[in-house]
Amino acid sequence: MTMDEIISFMDGLDGVLTVRPAPGDGSPEISWGDTFFSYAPDGVAPATAQPFATIVTKDYPGDTASALTRPDTFRVNIAAGTAAFLHWTGHAPREPATAEVDFTAVDTVLAHPLYGSAGWLAVVNPGPRTEAATRELLGIAHQGARLRHERRAELRS
Repeated sequence: MTMDEIISFMDGLDGVLTVRPAPGDGSPEISWGDTFFSYAPDGVAPATAQPFATIVTKDYPGDTASALTRPDTFRVNIAAGTAAFLHWTGHAPREPATAEVDFTAVDTVLAHPLYGSAGWLAVVNPGPRTEAATRELLGIAHQGARLRHERRAELRS
């Protein structure tokens, strides 16, 4: 899967706001080239909700385990939730992994190297082995974000 294929898939889901920071738009330079997906049916970035999925194209300070400095390497980060996390990793988000994890592995669904304890999964360069799973997990994350948005809207009314 390419980044463009992932972005196209996400843009096909209802209420998704796709943000692609770039020079001149006021976003921090470190975010340029990355992509952030939020549930925002009104098209306005939510002030209180974080994206439910991202594509990162480089290492961030404190987040270098996936070695995204390799050429043509990116990572899809997905707020998949506890059930999906348990299914893919074999342990609950706050429990330690039972084996050493190679966060540089490509085309493999893994716990996110930093946010796994919050139920986030990650895939470096999704390919033939993980394309269907990546789409499914993005759909699960989208559904979760939509439900959270609806609960917040109910509380406000």
